Amino acid sequence: MKFSVEQKYDRAAAEVIACYCDADSYARWPTGGHLSSPEVLSVVHSQQTVTVSLRYRFVASLPSAALAIIDPDKLTWVEESIYDLNRLSSTTRLIPDHYASKLSASITTTYRDTASGSIRETRGEFRVKILLFAGQVERAIVDGIRDHLRAEQAAISQILAES
Repeated sequence: MKFSVEQKYDRAAAEVIACYCDADSYARWPTGGHLSSPEVLSVVHSQQTVTVSLRYRFVASLPSAALAIIDPDKLTWVEESIYDLNRLSSTTRLIPDHYASKLSASITTTYRDTASGSIRETRGEFRVKILLFAGQVERAIVDGIRDHLRAEQAAISQILAES
């Protein structure tokens, strides 16, 4: 399932991307919704790139029929994002802790300056390989990602306002 989310900020793109590359900012991210708060595993700075590894858990309900195949307690993954500070972009891959053969995702994000701040545009594709229930599970997870990105926008805006 393909998805895209656009987030608008009243600060420059370089300032926004800097928040995503700061381990301390994740402690202020929202809780609740479909996804857990991120657990920061590592933030590695190298020349003009920053690699951020976060662990997430899917915490919303799944369709009851999918529960016969998927254990919700095992629906966890590492989100590894590589930020290119020169290009103001990032690529993200989700590395499932379980069900690696059943889940895959690719995500790209671009940051661009506007007259009134910046826009962060996230595009991705999430695939679930489960007979009969793939679409339902994909929709539940992608809805969770969209909700999380909207809540994340408010947290990043607050962090930027206080800096």
